[in-house]
Amino acid sequence: MSLTNKCALITGGSKGIGLAIAEYMLAEGMNVCITARNTTALQESADKLLQKYPDKVLSISSDVTDYNQMLDTVQQIKDKWNRLDVVIANAGVGHFAPIQEMTHQQWNDTIDINLTGVFNTVKSSLSEIILSKGYIITIASLAGTNFFARGAAYNASKFGLVGFTQAMMLDLREHDVKCSTIMPGSVSTYFNNRVPGDNDGWKIQPEDLGQMVIDLLKMHPRTLPSKIEVRPSKPPKK
Repeated sequence: MSLTNKCALITGGSKGIGLAIAEYMLAEGMNVCITARNTTALQESADKLLQKYPDKVLSISSDVTDYNQMLDTVQQIKDKWNRLDVVIANAGVGHFAPIQEMTHQQWNDTIDINLTGVFNTVKSSLSEIILSKGYIITIASLAGTNFFARGAAYNASKFGLVGFTQAMMLDLREHDVKCSTIMPGSVSTYFNNRVPGDNDGWKIQPEDLGQMVIDLLKMHPRTLPSKIEVRPSKPPKK
């Protein structure tokens, strides 16, 4: 099943998981739009991708918490490529604190980006995805099934995201649209301002998830892995 010239939208695409997915899609001949709020990081990543894949990359500075911005993003994709086949809802943040110390701002920021932001991303692109009989993939977390101390906001957002995606999957499969959520454990990324280092070799690497997305897109359409848990195969001993 060729992915050549299929078009994808990836939120949070300037680094980490989102950027790795973009690279794997481009290697398959796809057209890719990456979005992020950090305009500088977004442009740097887009410039690097365009050097290797001219005219296959679109970068748009947009905020998933703003539905109108996401509508505009989808319109720009349509204007450039006249279609949208795949949506990767990847943008996310993490605020971690005991509930007695967590602020309203931390709570709202986490829910608005990790959960409402996915709703906005999906809702703004839905008519095009139904038209193309496309694929929606959300990037959740094992925190969407495993709760932990200091994780009230993050757990709530990821539990909600898993539930949202699975319910959406049931709504949309009658339209021949596929929906999956990927739930990674520890990943070597820049998440929460962390810088990957030499000690992260045991973790899932972003390129592992890039390959996983391609595998999902190429899977026979009769089969739908709707919820995929993925974790390091050999974490360090405590």
